[in-house]
Amino acid sequence: MVKKLLLSVSALLLLFPAMAFAADEAPSTSMLNMGLNSLWIVVAFVLVFLMQGGFILLETGSTRMKNAGHVAGKTIFTVGLCTLIYWAFGYGIFNGGADISSGLSKFIGWGDFFYSPENAATESDAYPSTTFFLFQLAFATISLSIAWGGFAERAKLSVYLVFTVLFTIVIYPVIAHWVWGGGWLAQDGAQDFAGSTVVHLTGALAAMAATIMLKPRIGKFNKDGSANEILGHNQVFSALSVLLLWVGWFGFNAGSALGVGDGFFGFVAFNTMLGAGAGTVAALLISWAVSGKADITTTLNGALAGLVAITASCAFVDPWAAVVIGLVAGVLVFFSAKLFEKLRIDDPIFALSVHGAAGVWGTLANGIFATEELANKAGVGVGGLIDTGNWHQLWVQIESVVVCGAYVLVASFIVLGIMKVVMGLRVTEEQEIIGLDLSEHGTYGYPEQMKKAQNNIQA
Repeated sequence: MVKKLLLSVSALLLLFPAMAFAADEAPSTSMLNMGLNSLWIVVAFVLVFLMQGGFILLETGSTRMKNAGHVAGKTIFTVGLCTLIYWAFGYGIFNGGADISSGLSKFIGWGDFFYSPENAATESDAYPSTTFFLFQLAFATISLSIAWGGFAERAKLSVYLVFTVLFTIVIYPVIAHWVWGGGWLAQDGAQDFAGSTVVHLTGALAAMAATIMLKPRIGKFNKDGSANEILGHNQVFSALSVLLLWVGWFGFNAGSALGVGDGFFGFVAFNTMLGAGAGTVAALLISWAVSGKADITTTLNGALAGLVAITASCAFVDPWAAVVIGLVAGVLVFFSAKLFEKLRIDDPIFALSVHGAAGVWGTLANGIFATEELANKAGVGVGGLIDTGNWHQLWVQIESVVVCGAYVLVASFIVLGIMKVVMGLRVTEEQEIIGLDLSEHGTYGYPEQMKKAQNNIQA
């Protein structure tokens, strides 16, 4: 009897959802599409946000043990602070204001400060505005983390705090507005699908300004200008970081399609994989050919350079061009790193070569390889030189790189110059030698290992 009763109740429970849906109106196709788009954008946001774990491992592995805890801790702190500042001001400067026809709004967004969107999307929306906000926030945090490469192992903790605020208000969102927010470069047809310029070059040039202002780490260069190699403490961390970043990049690039629609995001992911693979192979081979050894650090940088370069063009070029773009990026990252070292620029995380040089190349590559068909599909700009025989898109890409680069570099120097006068930028020589773990936080990231080292020194 009990068994029959349980079976009857189970049958009713199974029928209940069907009865409920029959009573309610079925969701429209547009609402289903909006739901799928929303799901994909949030998944892409999570992938991009988890790239911060990759940056923690990359910066930690590429620097010395005495600074490991500091690197990890300040990354979490600055991401949290960036979130609040972007919500309060950055998003409004990037995307605020509906009227982009006035002179001012071509250069800066204004509105939607302390952003408070509607709770739900309507049937006419492609996705809820909250998902778009989260996705754009993740990009802002990535650009900021790239900038930290120029501060590594010598900047005060307070500098990270203040620069986070100013970068998120007056540097990053201005560039994002120009290219993605309906600003003047967008109106000119600048192609930067997922941020080779907006995210990567912006972060790299902020890092360049910082490393010049802070000057090289103690012991990096000799009086005659020759460089000493300051090895990172964990190459396995660095390799794992590249893998995590590589995976996260599919959210970065494919997520920028902002929907599932006709599956175009799959084509973007396909080109992304090809560009990364080509960058990896090219970097290993060029380091092997030039130095006689297949350098692991160069190989890792090649993978990242391929990803950075294809970021601008993943939606605009055919697969064969994605391979070419990655190959050039892998070679470029090797020689640009050598060049920066000769210029006595101390770049511990290779931000200038990986994100800067490759970011420039990736943006310019659209002007060469973009096809008319894909430009029309993306709704941005026109085909490049090879496909159309027309130089127009290449000139637009050059304009984008030069103007954005100049703004970021000048603004970063001004911001850091004022900070240097008001609060100072660099820790003392004693603090730098001790390490930022102890001098800024009072404890080591590897307390047992550092205790053993201290005991060995005393002995």
